[in-house]
Amino acid sequence: MAENLLRRETSPYLLQHADNPVHWRPWGEEALEEARRSGKPILLSIGYAACHWCHVMAHESFENPAIASVMNELFVSIKVDREERPDVDAIYQQSLALLGQQGGWPLTMFLTPDGEPYWGGTYFPPDSRWGRPGFVDVLRSMSEAWRSDPEKVGKNVQAIREALAKLGETKAGAGHIPTPLIDRIARRLAREVDPFHGGIGDAPKFPNIPIFQLLWRAWKRSGLEPHRKAVLGTLANMSQGGIWDHLGGGYARYSVDERWLVPHFEKMLYDNAQLLDLLTHVWQDTRLPLFERRIRETVDWLLREMRAPAAADGLRAFAATIDADSEGEEGRFYVWSEGEIDALLGPDAEAFKRTYDVTPDGNWEGKTILNRLHAPDLFDVDEEVRLEPARRILFDARAKRAAPGRDDKVLVDWNGLMIAALARAATAFQEPTWLEAAEDAFAFVHTHGTAEDGRLRHSWREGRLRHPATLDDYAQIARAAVVLYEATGNGAYLQRSADSADMAERHYGDGAGSYFMSADDTGGLITRPKSGTDNAVPSGNGTMAEVQARLWLLTGDPAWAERARRTIAAVSGEIERNFFPLATLINAAELLDDGLQVVIVGADAGAEALLRSAHSLSLPNGVVSRLAPGTELPADHPAAGKGLVDGRAAAYVCRGPVCSLPLTDPDALRADLAGRYAAAAVPS
Repeated sequence: MAENLLRRETSPYLLQHADNPVHWRPWGEEALEEARRSGKPILLSIGYAACHWCHVMAHESFENPAIASVMNELFVSIKVDREERPDVDAIYQQSLALLGQQGGWPLTMFLTPDGEPYWGGTYFPPDSRWGRPGFVDVLRSMSEAWRSDPEKVGKNVQAIREALAKLGETKAGAGHIPTPLIDRIARRLAREVDPFHGGIGDAPKFPNIPIFQLLWRAWKRSGLEPHRKAVLGTLANMSQGGIWDHLGGGYARYSVDERWLVPHFEKMLYDNAQLLDLLTHVWQDTRLPLFERRIRETVDWLLREMRAPAAADGLRAFAATIDADSEGEEGRFYVWSEGEIDALLGPDAEAFKRTYDVTPDGNWEGKTILNRLHAPDLFDVDEEVRLEPARRILFDARAKRAAPGRDDKVLVDWNGLMIAALARAATAFQEPTWLEAAEDAFAFVHTHGTAEDGRLRHSWREGRLRHPATLDDYAQIARAAVVLYEATGNGAYLQRSADSADMAERHYGDGAGSYFMSADDTGGLITRPKSGTDNAVPSGNGTMAEVQARLWLLTGDPAWAERARRTIAAVSGEIERNFFPLATLINAAELLDDGLQVVIVGADAGAEALLRSAHSLSLPNGVVSRLAPGTELPADHPAAGKGLVDGRAAAYVCRGPVCSLPLTDPDALRADLAGRYAAAAVPS
């Protein structure tokens, strides 16, 4: 069928390519069958809507009729949105790495008609430049290799197939990661943090939030100041750098320099969810005004710009991304000239320019990225208030520019991350509207993200539910449900978490404790990827271990503890090879071994006061349960049988099988909880 078939898709990224002269097909059995029938190899192109270099390659090559003609003649061309099909992307990113090349997007892979890779790359210019071959030359050479050198192609295919199978074999270890080992890992990670600018290593710098969660937990546990400084320095520099949008809120994907000045301007839901979660934990203990401001501004941005269109019943979840580009230029929407600032702010311009690094020559390609890196501390309250009108004037002026595109599809796993972060922030700041938004998004996923067979799907847009769910979908929505249970006391959330964990076990479990990324009935894949490592989002296996540990702590059911140990054991041997990408799993292991349970019995104002006290502190290993009087915990739970004290609400703090005496005063509860961490004894 000689036409572009992307018009019937829902992905904004695929729809961006619906008018290309390339005869694109979406990923699926239909496209693979066409390749087998025609005998042509497959050109697989993977990207996403907010990807700058994806746009560049599209404009240079896919919109070029002459290049499209070569593609149509020689290949069956398949376009994939990596956010819709992370499983497909994972397979072929791994394949490219096995070919000795750096991964990324756009990903350009050449496959046999059965979908097996034999060569690939990322961005290719239309003509040879920058040491890269021209795309047309690549197309012709890959087609020629397929036709004329089947033996070499076959060897490549076989080698990649065998290597992919090995990559899917996680290295087993123990179901327990000793605290001294976690301490050594934390010290090693802290040495990798830039002492001047924060973040891991040199440019480019990514948030790497699970690592900083691990370091924050290590500070809480040990009181070692380098761990605290690593987290505070990183968050402060990110929050005052150009990676933070000082007018509209929200963090960009990463920084291309070591100072966090120049962002890759795309904004992703998952980055902001993870940063919101870490900022909340850190603020709960430090009460630093900068972090409170960034938390509130992030939530303002989220609720203003990232709520996806409502479903027919009015429920709303969160959109996926905001593009880096507008009017064909990366960052154009966000940068300023000194002349623009002067014209808009008049006599207030000088103070604003001193604060936000505005100079005649700019700080990036002749323009200015607003930042406060030269003086990262906030001013006093009055001075910060005086800056607000100027920011509002610039925000309103910026709103008149051509805005970057927004990818408004709803992804279940990314929504799970944000629901949990927003619910945690809501309880910390006592903001009921934030909690309502989190519950609304969870109800959306539960109602509209679930197909008629009772199983989740990965993506929703414009009333259409698409694509098989991944392990991350079940893991993150189970985690979100647990956090909502702790925030609301609604037992339905706890049951939904358990149900999601059970579904993951049924369709994604490998029988040995760990989980495949794809379900047992997901078709069209040459392998089922499996990994315990964190990437841009936390590991699905690590998150499942956290969920299982939390369910055990909340219910007392030892079956959940056993599952968590099996999951950790199935992957923990990887620590010997490389612990850097295993922070989520390591954090889950610490939670399992050293969980702190706060059980509050009561349903009156006294119980609410105790809950506020529990939620006021950063408790990385803590879980909070609220029980109505007369509600019985399972006999295996350490707080089983605990109740009111003289008719008053009471809190019980349990670690292992031992619980505290009943605490009826919120200040006494706070003191008890704070005293259980070594960091509480260290002056801040």
